[in-house]
Amino acid sequence: MPTYLFWLFSLIMLIGGVAVIAFRNPVSSALAVVTCFVGMAGLFVGLNAYFVAVIQILVYTGAVMVLFLFIIMLLDLKEGTGRPQKPAAILAGLALVIAFTIQFIGVLTCHTNQEATPLDQATLANAAAIGIESGRIAPDSKIALALNEGRLPDVHLMGHTLFTHYNLPLQILGVLLLVATVGVVVLSKKTEEKKTEDRR
Repeated sequence: MPTYLFWLFSLIMLIGGVAVIAFRNPVSSALAVVTCFVGMAGLFVGLNAYFVAVIQILVYTGAVMVLFLFIIMLLDLKEGTGRPQKPAAILAGLALVIAFTIQFIGVLTCHTNQEATPLDQATLANAAAIGIESGRIAPDSKIALALNEGRLPDVHLMGHTLFTHYNLPLQILGVLLLVATVGVVVLSKKTEEKKTEDRR
C-alpha cells in the first residue's frame, strides 16, 4: 500500500473516532463509527487481507451498526446534555491519552528489517505437514489440500480457527448480542408504557 493511502485511511479512522465522542447525538456517533470501520477496512486492504476487509464492511458496518442504529431508535435517545466533569475522570482521560501517545510514538519509531516469509509452494506445503503432524488439521481436509497445491485457503483457515479454538467465545458473543437486543425491546416497551401513563 502506498504511504499516502495508509495515512489517508488512518486519518479517516482518527476523525471517525474523535467524532464518536464529540457528537452528542447518538445517531451521529453511530454513523461516525461507520466511518471509522470504513477506514479500518481500507487498512486491511493495504495488508492484502481482502477477506477481512470485506467482512469488516459487510458484518460490522452493514450488520452490527444497523443493529446499533435500530437499538438507538428503539430507545428514542435524545441529544445528550452536558454534565459537570469530575477531576478524577479528567485526569484518567489525560493519562490514557498520554499512554496512547507514547505507545503510538514507540510504534512509529520502531523500524525492523524483518521481511515476511514468502508464501511459495514449498513454504505452504511445509506448513501443511506441520499442521498434519500436530493434529490441528486433517490430512484429507480442504486446508491441507490447498496448502499442498500452493494456495493459501484464508477463509477455511479463519473458519477452522474460529470454530475450533474460539468456539466458546463465539457462542458467548452471539448470546450477548441476543440478550442485548431482547433487553432493548423490553426497555422500549417500558418507555412506551410510561409515556402512555403520562398522557393519561
